[in-house]
Amino acid sequence: MTSVSDITLRAMEPEDLELIYRIENDPTFWKYGSSTVPYSHWTLRRYIESSANDLFADEQVRLVVQGKNTQGERTSIGLSDLVNFCPRHHRAEISLAILPEYQGMHVGEQVVHHLIDYARSLGLHQLYAIIAETNEPAWKLFRRLNFQPSALLKDWLYEDEGYADARVWQKLINY
Repeated sequence: MTSVSDITLRAMEPEDLELIYRIENDPTFWKYGSSTVPYSHWTLRRYIESSANDLFADEQVRLVVQGKNTQGERTSIGLSDLVNFCPRHHRAEISLAILPEYQGMHVGEQVVHHLIDYARSLGLHQLYAIIAETNEPAWKLFRRLNFQPSALLKDWLYEDEGYADARVWQKLINY
C-alpha cells in the first residue's frame, strides 16, 4: 500500500484479535512500552471481551486506528490508547502503535488530533506522552502538535543498547 487516508478511531471488536496479536507480539514495539513477553490469542481474546472500552470504567481505552486504502476500503492499521487515566487530575497518557507498513504516512498526526478532540469532549485538562529521547520521529510528531517537552526521565527505558532517557511531552487542552 502506498497511501492511506481518512483516518478514524473506533472501539475494539472481536475481529481485531489478529491486529492486536500482531502489534502486542512485535518486539520492535516493546522498547517503547512495558511489554516484555508475547501474549497468547487466548489472553488477548479475554482482554477484548472484558474491556468496557470506557475510559472512566477501565481507566484506559484502546481504540483501533482505521484508514482508507487506495481502493477506498477501510483497513485497520494500528492501535491507540489513552492509559494511566487520572480522573482526579483530568489527564491521560497517549500510546500509539502503527503497523510498520503504514509508518511515515502522517497517520500518527491524524490519530493524535482525534485523541485531543476525544479528550476535550471528556473534559480532560491534559494529555501527555512519555517518549524516548532516541525516538526522533515521535518527539518531532508531538512537537508539531504543540506538545511541550517537560520532565526528563533519566535511564527510563531499556533498549537493546542499554538504558535511554525519556521525556514527558504535555499538551494542555483548551476548551
